[in-house]
Amino acid sequence: MKKLLKYVIVDIVQNKIVLIYTALLLVISLSVFNLENNSAKGLLSLLNIILIIVPLICIIFSTIYIYNSSEFIELLVSQPLKRRTIWLSLFSGLSLSLCLAFFIGAGIPILLYNADATGFMMIAMGLFLTVVFVSIAMLAAGLTRDKAKGIGLSILLWLYFSLIFDALVLFFLFQFEDYPLEKVMIVFSFLNPIDLGRIQILLQMDISALMGYTGAVFREFFGNSTGIILSFLGLIVWIIFPLMISLKKFKGKDL
Repeated sequence: MKKLLKYVIVDIVQNKIVLIYTALLLVISLSVFNLENNSAKGLLSLLNIILIIVPLICIIFSTIYIYNSSEFIELLVSQPLKRRTIWLSLFSGLSLSLCLAFFIGAGIPILLYNADATGFMMIAMGLFLTVVFVSIAMLAAGLTRDKAKGIGLSILLWLYFSLIFDALVLFFLFQFEDYPLEKVMIVFSFLNPIDLGRIQILLQMDISALMGYTGAVFREFFGNSTGIILSFLGLIVWIIFPLMISLKKFKGKDL
């Protein structure tokens, strides 16, 4: 597994798309912090970029990489290697490489300009979202053998988590605005990994006051150590659940 993992990491790190992604994040991060006089404002601007760009690049690149490696995967399956080892090595290689790209592109500038609890939380959330969307990409690639359908499904999933989910929640709130739904919103937040990351960082930046009573409920739940632990556990579930489903599909797939 170590040799396979090393090969995947080296292959991805040398990929032009990953290098461009790293450089793009680095340029954006440095530009945002240099344009803003207040590092907190720069961090808030960078937050919106990270919550959109990082999941998009991770899910699309990972899906395309799996499909482009289909012949290599078939060769590995013909060797005395367990399918579980092959699939987890691909997942680990993609996750570690993209996490490294994120840390170089966004993590280092954050540490340089805002090395406090909020900065560390943003780096942690960025790394977690990277791994989460690699896992979701593995699921999308495992559900269908057609490359076009797989990439289309990945884009649809990104759209759902980034835009459609929030629209559905707002529609739900408007329909049941006469009922106390603040605690229900906590449950909804666990259904979207991007929302979990956004809420934690906003609470760290003490902007929850702008969210009204809902923000107060979020702060009461997520602001303490138990809430923080539960939010990270929620992200871990978002990593494991899609990965296990994709692994099950891969084990039963006729290559």
